[in-house]
Amino acid sequence: MRKTLIFPYIKYIKPSWYFNLNGTRSYPLWVNYDLLDLSVKKNIDFDEGYSSREAALRDAAYQALCKGVISNDERLSLKQFDKVSLDDNYRFVRKYFNKYWALVILVIRFFSFCNPFKEIRAFAKTKNVRKINIYTSHIKYDNFLKDSQSLLSKNPKVSVIIPTLNRYFYLKDVLNDLSRQTYKNFDVLVCDQTDPADMEFYKQFKALDLKVIVQEEKALWKARNRCIKESDSQFLLLFDDDSRVDPDWIVNHLRCLDFFDADISSGVSLSVVGAKIPENYSFFSRSDQLDTGNVLIRREVFSKVGLFDRQFEKQRMGDGEFGLRCYLEGITNISNPMAKRVHLKVSSGGLRQMGSWDGLRPKKLFAPKPVPSVLYLVRKYFGASTAFLLLLMEVPFSIMPYKYKGSVRYNLLSVIVFVLLFPIFGLQVYMSWRRASKMLKEGALIEFL
Repeated sequence: MRKTLIFPYIKYIKPSWYFNLNGTRSYPLWVNYDLLDLSVKKNIDFDEGYSSREAALRDAAYQALCKGVISNDERLSLKQFDKVSLDDNYRFVRKYFNKYWALVILVIRFFSFCNPFKEIRAFAKTKNVRKINIYTSHIKYDNFLKDSQSLLSKNPKVSVIIPTLNRYFYLKDVLNDLSRQTYKNFDVLVCDQTDPADMEFYKQFKALDLKVIVQEEKALWKARNRCIKESDSQFLLLFDDDSRVDPDWIVNHLRCLDFFDADISSGVSLSVVGAKIPENYSFFSRSDQLDTGNVLIRREVFSKVGLFDRQFEKQRMGDGEFGLRCYLEGITNISNPMAKRVHLKVSSGGLRQMGSWDGLRPKKLFAPKPVPSVLYLVRKYFGASTAFLLLLMEVPFSIMPYKYKGSVRYNLLSVIVFVLLFPIFGLQVYMSWRRASKMLKEGALIEFL
């Protein structure tokens, strides 16, 4: 897969970022600052501190993407991707990321047998560059509510798809929230994998157009695929069984597809545990992820790229891989702050029952780390070298429990524990790499509509 890194050193910080790869898109991902309207330019700080105007335009394009510039006019594309100087790479890193990243990258470059004198010179030359908050200003779409009525006026049918496993206590609130939706033309397909399934539970939701599919196999991606295939709607709204949403949730997903002429509306997820909520969740932007706990997808997307890859069964990142497939096919995916959910991330049931908190935190000490599907995805699309880089940059920080994710203090403690118990974690990584190799050899397990 051809890589088109806006600044090459971003690979050390975001090794598996969708936007590091070049897809077949017809819209401009990186926009040319010189061609933007003045109303958009005022949100971008054109930085003349770079060594060339080419690098400054790259910086402006990165700002535009992060600040929510969304356009379907390919004429706005920035025509570039020549080499970037070391000085400009370090300037970019210091400007947008934690101050320690520049030092981490310097060390990695040193052990990668790059010219240490040139690296140290560039590192030192940019030492006075200060980190900024790129989200201080962002693009506002003030006409969103006014200009997103067309699709709603057609009253299309939506299917809400919910796999569930041992979570009736939380599923009750989920279905009650759906009963209160202001948009009425939708049905709900629940794939119940609980053993035994409690069919009496569903009789209390008479206000819903509800279909329950009982599935004996505990398999999340099989469940989602099955519901998609059994649905007769043109819009599929994927949801989780431990979430809460507002009454205008469905409406705001449909508005997003309409307003941006998009294929996917990725609602934001506000987690009650784990890392803090990202600042960019508060405004519209091109999405660099896909979360099947809160996403509306046009049916034709599945016809174009296929359903979910069942290689990810009982593992992680199946939705991330699907989102990456969509990105590479040029499908428009918008991060939608208006369609938010509160993700409870309860400690039992669902994927939690299948053995991991996230892709880097298996529940068992001698289980593969990361979950093999993570390495399967990264090696398949980004290559083995990027997978090694991801292991180096993320595994040492993933030793502490999920609830401490994002804490600087616990990140430091995590690294100390990683060093002290390196043989154990090294064995976990080896196990994960071997299983990922087997998955790659077997190939994808993707059905098409």
